[in-house]
Amino acid sequence: MARLGALLLLVAAASAATLLLSALPGARGFYLPGSYPHKYNPGEPLNVKVNSLTSIDTEMPFSYYSLPFCVPPEGVKDSAENLGELLMGDRIENSPYRFKMYTNESDVFLCRSAPLGPDAFALLKKRIDEMYQVNLILDNLPAIRYTKKDDYFLRWTGYPVGIRVGVDYYVFNHLQFTVLVHKYEDANVARVMGAADATDVIPTGGKGGGAANSGWMVVGFEVVPCSIKQNPEDVKSHKMYDRYPSKIKCDPTTVSMSIKENEPIVYTYEVSFVESDIKWPSRWDAYLKMEGAKVHWFSILNSLMVIAFLAGIVFVILLRTVRRDLTKYEELDSEAQAQMNEELSGWKLVVSDVFRAPSNPMLLCVMVGDGVQILGMAVVTILFAALGFMSPASRGTLITGMLFFYLVLGILAGYVGVRVWKTIKCGDHSGWVGVSWRVACFFPGIAFLILTTLNFLLWGSQSTGAIPFSLFVVLLLLWFCISVPLTLVGGFLGAKAPHIEYPVRTNQIPREIPPQRYPSWLLVLGAGTLPFGTLFIELFFIMSSIWMGRVYYVFGFLFVVLLLLVIVCAEVSLVLTYMHLCVEDWKWWWKSFFSSGSVAIYIFLYSINYLVFDLKSLSGPVSATLYIGYSLFMVIAIMLATGTVGFISSFCFVHYLFSSVKAD
Repeated sequence: MARLGALLLLVAAASAATLLLSALPGARGFYLPGSYPHKYNPGEPLNVKVNSLTSIDTEMPFSYYSLPFCVPPEGVKDSAENLGELLMGDRIENSPYRFKMYTNESDVFLCRSAPLGPDAFALLKKRIDEMYQVNLILDNLPAIRYTKKDDYFLRWTGYPVGIRVGVDYYVFNHLQFTVLVHKYEDANVARVMGAADATDVIPTGGKGGGAANSGWMVVGFEVVPCSIKQNPEDVKSHKMYDRYPSKIKCDPTTVSMSIKENEPIVYTYEVSFVESDIKWPSRWDAYLKMEGAKVHWFSILNSLMVIAFLAGIVFVILLRTVRRDLTKYEELDSEAQAQMNEELSGWKLVVSDVFRAPSNPMLLCVMVGDGVQILGMAVVTILFAALGFMSPASRGTLITGMLFFYLVLGILAGYVGVRVWKTIKCGDHSGWVGVSWRVACFFPGIAFLILTTLNFLLWGSQSTGAIPFSLFVVLLLLWFCISVPLTLVGGFLGAKAPHIEYPVRTNQIPREIPPQRYPSWLLVLGAGTLPFGTLFIELFFIMSSIWMGRVYYVFGFLFVVLLLLVIVCAEVSLVLTYMHLCVEDWKWWWKSFFSSGSVAIYIFLYSINYLVFDLKSLSGPVSATLYIGYSLFMVIAIMLATGTVGFISSFCFVHYLFSSVKAD
């Protein structure tokens, strides 16, 4: 009991500490360890990059240059990308927008597009109808746009391609940029990095004085799109970056540049630099505030504490019940125990059947092995993200980290899968190679099948979200050259490790299970409601991050939710296993797995609910198929992870319970 109380106190303390640290004002200033600010001198060039066009209506990204925008004079070049960016559909390329640090420019002519042909005209109208957003990046900061609604401002990343008014389509052909900058000095660097020798770590060039080492850091990037009617004939002889012949006045409340077939579009821009008090470590605050609902933090805290309290009560009641049964049973002598076994019913009567091998034991071992691998990947990834190593400032690192940890943890998956197999076979490790191979191929094979099917849909739509063929080859090489060998190594170690000996012997003839008042599968399905209750609030934020383009950053909350989910899954599975044993149902192996794994059913139903009520604007069967496909992939992974937690906890409980029973 003391250990249980200590465990609950530890969970509560971890939850409170994480929430407190997240709410502290100083927490906003935390940034990526090992990341340094970039100093720009006045007049130094700043290059704006473009990312894929995105839309919450279709969830299919497209290349920026698939529309008739201006092309850089040196041609389109891809920026350095990591594996995570490619898997997320990001295609970061150079752009024709050029700034000079702390140099305001206005009425800059960018280009005059070619006359819009029928195909380009139709595609541009389609992208406007689908509410596609243009995403620009400066010094790793996405362009942010503010719109006023009633008495408060809304923040958006990117700006729309255009807008439809009645039957006319208007394009935003003039951009008004505002770059927020902060003074860069040695003292600032020391405060940012928190080290007295920061000036030695970051050479600033120059000797001695602070003026020689001063410069400017980019701490904000804002854009105001405007639709301005411009005459293509006025700039027929102009070159890129020349001054536009007349003064341009940007009014975001009106639109006038309508697009017409066989007519070109003139693009212009202006940029102004504004000194800001925002420190470099806090420059992402504007993006991380987009949720705008701190009241949800208290709701999350309330849900977590209530769930932890209820789970603790259930656990205490269960321990007291089992302990009372064991105490009463062990106080009797052998003859009285035999008489009690004949008179009483309950879990004591299945002592000779409780460790009988389940049906499809190899599949169970495979699913448990894959579940351990997925759960380990989730815990390690979220922990690193909570510590700040996978900041939103580093695009793609979260997906790259998940993939890396999944590959490395293949050795743990093989070990656990084969160890469970050897235990079920009572020490016989024959067939461990087949188990290891199946562990290495089961979940990755399902993922490969789902993602390949979805990828064909994206290829057919010519979306940048489609994984390139070369990347497919890379993923296959990672699978078969790293994950599979590591899983086989883990399987070998599992085969050499001693098996877990059963505390009681199993009869050759199985005991008949008496008729049950309620179907056992009904209890198994209903058990998933309690684990779902621990994460449904956080699930909304995660779904919004994935499908609504919002930035998710409260990984401290997510880590606490994950810990509580593991504890609740273990307790729910343990309780249901005890209930089944009490009604003499000794077939607990698969039921313990699915009693906690059934939370995936409720998550899938929630994702369907989110599609119907929160993604009402999702257009087209392709987009809906992509959504359902990715949701199915997610819930399979969650089922394996939570089911593994339930199985392992139930196995430990049953082993402990029957090791305390005196049986011949």
